[in-house]
Amino acid sequence: MEVLKVAARSNPNSVAGALVGVLREKGGVEIQAVGAGALNQAIKAVTIARGFVAPRGLDIVCIPAFVDIEIDGQERTAVKLIIEPRAAGINGLSEKLNLEPVTAR
Repeated sequence: MEVLKVAARSNPNSVAGALVGVLREKGGVEIQAVGAGALNQAIKAVTIARGFVAPRGLDIVCIPAFVDIEIDGQERTAVKLIIEPRAAGINGLSEKLNLEPVTAR
């Protein structure tokens, strides 16, 4: 899975575009962020990306986890966000439960 590294100064719209491109090409993408500012930009990018793909009937899920990485010879803890298309079975379950489908706002 391709890894996109996001910094506190990253442009969320640019990250969202890259995220959607990798998602279409590879079917999934991992975002890594170290620090609150970087994580904030990453979450904004995921939100924007969801808005890009929702009109085409695609919904995405975000699975957060911690990962240890090395930066300049030092061990750091990053947050990784695994972004994947939502499984079709989940949407079918929503219909069976009479729930409204999830749409981007």
